[in-house]
Amino acid sequence: QVQLVESGGGLVQAGDSLRLSCAASGRTFSSYTMGWFRQAPGKEREFVAAISAIGTFYADSVQGRFSISRDNAKNMLYLQMKSLKPEDTAVYYCAVRFRTVTYFPDDYDYWGQGTQVTVSS
Repeated sequence: QVQLVESGGGLVQAGDSLRLSCAASGRTFSSYTMGWFRQAPGKEREFVAAISAIGTFYADSVQGRFSISRDNAKNMLYLQMKSLKPEDTAVYYCAVRFRTVTYFPDDYDYWGQGTQVTVSS
């Protein structure tokens, strides 16, 4: 059974950095697409970043500030977030897709429970 567990969220100030982690279990994920999404109150879930065998992908809103990486030996996914802004406030979700990268949440097969990131101004 696939399980994804996020951690690392919290309350930070604008301009701060934060690193999110996602522990994956149930399969070997090295060959799959893994992604980060976020959902702010009253908004739809949106793509943040993804990583696959062909590279890394970012939403325009986080390009240059966020960095996605993975440790295949540990089945871990990370999201390093820098220069955080109040508009980055959301619940962040880790997800896995057993196919090529897409930016659409509905295309992903498994999800974690999410971790809250709050950025104060």
